[in-house]
Amino acid sequence: MGFFSKIKKIWKKEETAQQPVLSKEKKAPETEQEQPPVTEIPAPREIVSAEPAPRAEQPIQKPEKLSLFRKLLGTQKEPPAPSIEQPSVPDQEKPASTVPLPDTYTQEKPRAVQRPVWQTDLLHALEHAEPKLSIWLEHLLTGISRRGDILWERLYFLLEQLEVPKAEAEDFVHRFELWLEDMDYERVEEFRSELQYRLALALDLEDEEDEQSRLFLKLSNGLNKTREQLSKRIDQLLSITGSYDEAFWEELEEILIMADVGYEASHKLLERLKPKVKQGEIADAQTFKDLLRDELVEIFNETACPPRTGTPEVVLMVGVNGVGKTTTIAKLAHRAQMQGKKVMMAAGDTFRAAAIEQLSIWSKRVGAGFYAKEHGADPAAVAYEAMSMALSDGYDQIFIDTAGRIQTKVDLMEELKKIKRVLGKKMAGAPHRTILVLDATTGQNALSQVKLFSQTVDLDEIVLTKLDGTAKGGIIVAVALEYKIPISFIGLGEQMEDLRPFNGEDFAKALLG
Repeated sequence: MGFFSKIKKIWKKEETAQQPVLSKEKKAPETEQEQPPVTEIPAPREIVSAEPAPRAEQPIQKPEKLSLFRKLLGTQKEPPAPSIEQPSVPDQEKPASTVPLPDTYTQEKPRAVQRPVWQTDLLHALEHAEPKLSIWLEHLLTGISRRGDILWERLYFLLEQLEVPKAEAEDFVHRFELWLEDMDYERVEEFRSELQYRLALALDLEDEEDEQSRLFLKLSNGLNKTREQLSKRIDQLLSITGSYDEAFWEELEEILIMADVGYEASHKLLERLKPKVKQGEIADAQTFKDLLRDELVEIFNETACPPRTGTPEVVLMVGVNGVGKTTTIAKLAHRAQMQGKKVMMAAGDTFRAAAIEQLSIWSKRVGAGFYAKEHGADPAAVAYEAMSMALSDGYDQIFIDTAGRIQTKVDLMEELKKIKRVLGKKMAGAPHRTILVLDATTGQNALSQVKLFSQTVDLDEIVLTKLDGTAKGGIIVAVALEYKIPISFIGLGEQMEDLRPFNGEDFAKALLG
């Protein structure tokens, strides 16, 4: 089980946590039936049976209004039980109740009395907060400007209220504290975004609306230059055109090529688009752009990442030098760690100077396992021995780095084939995924890398890095159209949180506005 494993289950199920409390209250009359027969007893039984009806109008029956905090906690305060005046029984002591009190009654009162003011205020704020992770975090960090004991105390308190196992809570906070020290971050504004990212992964809330909005804004900002190159020029073309004739399509093709969609991909895209334009009524520029966006989404949806298989899952990382392969491995391992997996990195790049040391530093930074041999060792031997270690030590996932081989060097490409053969002998089906890392700023050169690597090994996914700040983001369309290889992640910056799952619909929307 990983971080917040218990809470993930609570988050996904319906708000039914109140039922056991109600059932226990309804059992109270049964205790009265065990008392000696007294003529006055039937009167209170009628009162008890009449009281529960109005309770259906209480907020507890409307779970859709619960805050994010209460959904995660899975509890809500129960209104006080109606007091029932019991008739006196002469010359006889009342028997003690045999119904045990619920835990919420036996624990809440003492804790409320002993709780410091800041804890009471924080709980109250979280219970009434909007269902957004960013607002939730805002309450948590109120009054905190720097890392330190106050921050750790609040995090521990929050995790305790969410009933996170103590060991998991300590591990979460400890990893975050080590990361801050390693990055030399002191001020909240330096690490607030990373903390939200870690909580989103640990709580399995990356698809939460607030987190998705934050990602789309980052994606939109990263595609500014590409959007200027593509979307604005399309707007200009549509503003001066009178019809969708051959001259229009030739001009549009040139615009796509300039945005690094490429000649072949541009031609295929327009061939798919022309019949739909002729069939529909395109009244204005926005309608045409909507049609183009829908076509891009359809192209991206034609490919899908393969399902995760194998234990441990073996991921072979390939790509040329300078594309950000090593940091991509670190970011993928970081994501897996936050999701509760035990991860290892294997330094299969024994060719490049300092490659082993660089990966070792990253493994310590993200808290992943690490395996390496000396510089110049056989990469296939590194992969084989790392697999043995992963199997014996119970790792869930292993990322194997490879040399940043220049695709024109035949001997290095043959070495890559050897690594794959050795992994398959050690474990049937390995490597389970082969991921090619591409640099978006290289434009059409990235297409030649896809072609040559796919001839050497079967590529399952592509990670496109450095998408922020480039005018060549159209290369994504070219890869999807020409090679039908799914794009699993895109890099939008240097931080850990800047490697995000690729969403074709969001990309098309951010690209065309």
